[in-house]
Amino acid sequence: MKFAPLLRASALVTAVALIPVATAGLAAVDARSGPEFGKLVAIYERVKANYVEPVDDDKLLKGAIDGMLATLDPHSSYLDARDFENLRTQTEGSYGGLGLSVTLDDGAVKVIAPTKGSPADLAGIKAGDYITHLDGKLIYGGSLDEAVDQMRGVPGSQIRLSVFRQGRDEPFDVTITRKIIELKPVEWEVQGNVGVISVSSFSADVGASVMKAWNDIKVKTGGKVTGLVLDLRSNPGGLLDEAVALSDLFLDKGTIVSQRGRYARDNEVYPAEIMTKGDIAKGTPIIVLIDEGSASASEIVAGALQDQHRAVVMGQRSFGKGSVQTLIPLTRDTAIKLTTARYYTPSGKSVQEGGIDPDIAVPQISDPDLRKRAARSYRESDLRGHLINEIKLDDKDLEKDKLDDPRFKMTAEELKAKNIKDFQLYYAVQTLGRTAPRSALAAKLKR
Repeated sequence: MKFAPLLRASALVTAVALIPVATAGLAAVDARSGPEFGKLVAIYERVKANYVEPVDDDKLLKGAIDGMLATLDPHSSYLDARDFENLRTQTEGSYGGLGLSVTLDDGAVKVIAPTKGSPADLAGIKAGDYITHLDGKLIYGGSLDEAVDQMRGVPGSQIRLSVFRQGRDEPFDVTITRKIIELKPVEWEVQGNVGVISVSSFSADVGASVMKAWNDIKVKTGGKVTGLVLDLRSNPGGLLDEAVALSDLFLDKGTIVSQRGRYARDNEVYPAEIMTKGDIAKGTPIIVLIDEGSASASEIVAGALQDQHRAVVMGQRSFGKGSVQTLIPLTRDTAIKLTTARYYTPSGKSVQEGGIDPDIAVPQISDPDLRKRAARSYRESDLRGHLINEIKLDDKDLEKDKLDDPRFKMTAEELKAKNIKDFQLYYAVQTLGRTAPRSALAAKLKR
């Protein structure tokens, strides 16, 4: 089974392979294994004997494991019993909280993305925000687990977040009411005769839910769908199988994604025609919306449909999470998550660091903080210790999406007059609404 847990409490989701304990090749290691391990044991003994206060063995061992894995890359980590429970909750269940994916960035809690429609999203929390205080208590320098525990709580209760946002001079406070965060990753609507399917994460049964959404859109439009917007913005990823299943819905043939690692056992190719026999949309023009919060499984889908010329990708360059982790059990309820491979789009491109470049770059000009936030955007390439792309990337190429685009000039008054609250979605729907069968967009899709 392939799946993708959240990194520790709720960071970026990654593609993961489960390896049985019996084949993991784990063995006890003691001082006799080599001088370096002897040094580790010696330090452990001296800390136990001489530290100013008694130290718990579990605390020392967990710290040693965390430190070892942290030297590798940002996505290799140790999962204790609580992390396993978080994994189950985030992929299958529900919880009382705010609906945030967060990571720890040099001791600070940083927002990867708010879940669409969640209390955090409705309160205006954005990708890249730093949360500095919870109910007035400084959380900088603490653990991610502690911060997440404080943000979760009884539905209906309130919590005050102090937020620092790049581009603003001063931090600001936001009071948010917790509620049950149900995993409803797929939503749909119809604008004119254009269908819009929004996928906020790749949890269980997303592929089947998108198929149902497409069928409901056809019913709503009387079978006269002129185009489809597949909205993957701020989607941090999820189950690899579901990314493959969603891509397969709109592809007739060819590769969806492949992965290559250090050993042959880590290499795998995922072809189309697994879930369906052919494109369920029968060539209907598709636009895939992405942004800097679209990561991992989202990039697999965008890359597959882009490389197969089945969709036009629109928006902003994606996060750039192109590595695969393997979940290796240690006990019944603990494991290590280890980076073992990179994944590649059908054309053989690794999205690690560089992400997916949109065919049509469209800034979110309805965001009042757009210019300042774009200048300080946060992606995989900004993570300390991230894997380097095998093909060296030019920093200028990675920074080009921070420049103003003269094609999109609209004042706040004009946006308000047209009631445009989400310019990227508006632009995508308008593009598809103007699309005729022999348009340039249709021709691009059929290349």
